[in-house]
Amino acid sequence: MSMARKALIAVCQLSSTDDKDHNLRECRELVRQGAARGARMVFLPEAFDHISSSTEVMLRLAESLEGELVGSYRQLARESGVWLSLGGFHEQGPDWDRERRIYNTHLLLNDSGEIAGLYRKTHLFDVDIQGQVSLKESSSTIPGPRIEPPVTTPIGKIGLAICYDLRFPEISLALASAGAEILTFPSAFTLTTGMAHWEPLLRSRAIESQCYVVAAAQTGRHSDRRWSFGHSMVVDPWGCVLAQCGQGPGLCCAEIDLDYLRQVRRQMPLAQHRRHDLYGTVCIRHPPGSAP
Repeated sequence: MSMARKALIAVCQLSSTDDKDHNLRECRELVRQGAARGARMVFLPEAFDHISSSTEVMLRLAESLEGELVGSYRQLARESGVWLSLGGFHEQGPDWDRERRIYNTHLLLNDSGEIAGLYRKTHLFDVDIQGQVSLKESSSTIPGPRIEPPVTTPIGKIGLAICYDLRFPEISLALASAGAEILTFPSAFTLTTGMAHWEPLLRSRAIESQCYVVAAAQTGRHSDRRWSFGHSMVVDPWGCVLAQCGQGPGLCCAEIDLDYLRQVRRQMPLAQHRRHDLYGTVCIRHPPGSAP
């Protein structure tokens, strides 16, 4: 696979609801816009497939990797000639008929529509901020078993993560130490947490890992119970915001420049300066019984 030293990406922002057909139409239009602008890869946010008003509806709409939803996006990647980051869909978990629990799954599709990478969200959002936010993702979601190695793509080596993973620098450092050049955090940040923490977290992960950070986001009202912050963003390895959406659906584009990434790492070689003798090494580890 040829890897461009510079490549354009498109980062999408959605207001998903429980109308899967409508969400697919919106995503299809944004992907085609990104391809028309010359993007090599288009990034979609967490829950691009749907955001439901209840757990019961969410479980009813969940699909398997072999389902119609993934098939539609595989066809879209082929037709558009771009790679797709599908930032988190509701995947039916194992023993579905009995357990009725999902994985929050991030897929990478290549421009032939093949699955090139897959990551299941490891950190689940169980948070109760009195009077503002109360969500318990673990009530219906299975935590992913492992961090996945970076995936080689035409724009660089991509480390996969999802939303709440952003708050744990260890996953970013582990992916960077495994060779990641671009970190992805497709998200559906709440208004409360987004206003307080979204941009500082994204810029921090970029600075400490010396990676590009790409964060496609949900925005606006999904139901009477759910709103998202928006502000999809691309940050460079120096921590500068290269592109950002505001509120409302849309997309923004930015250039990934791997030569600039090398320059940042050469001029400030953080990887060489780390004192592993003092605080250990952060790396990708596979738990017992979890095949790599």
